[in-house]
Amino acid sequence: MTFEKEFVVGRPREEVVADLDDDRTFAAFFPDTRVTRKSERVRETSTPFRALGQSRAIRFVFETLPDGNVRFEKICDGNVWRSLEGEVKLEERPQGRTRVVLRMDGRTRTFVPEMTIRGPMRAQIEQMTRALRSRLETR
Repeated sequence: MTFEKEFVVGRPREEVVADLDDDRTFAAFFPDTRVTRKSERVRETSTPFRALGQSRAIRFVFETLPDGNVRFEKICDGNVWRSLEGEVKLEERPQGRTRVVLRMDGRTRTFVPEMTIRGPMRAQIEQMTRALRSRLETR
């Protein structure tokens, strides 16, 4: 199942790339998220949550590509997700503007109907889009 959201910011692509490649941008994707591990082009984030009376963490790995775009992947260590991957793609537009495309593709584990995660997945990409848009437009 794939979801995609996009928006345009009134800033040149080079500026948007610089702001995207910042720990605070990745931490802003979800409430209470923090960058837990970082190397030259890779960051891992952790977001605490409670489900069914248990405390857990949602973990993502974000890789900044040489062209400034970002690939990400959820670390699927539970019973629901087989894979959840995506990208943030930046496209230069006329008049110093940049189109930002956020795409997410998810697959569930065997015996977990994909329709059960459609709502949470849609909410997740919308939260990420709001946070990213807010961060890139206010800089």
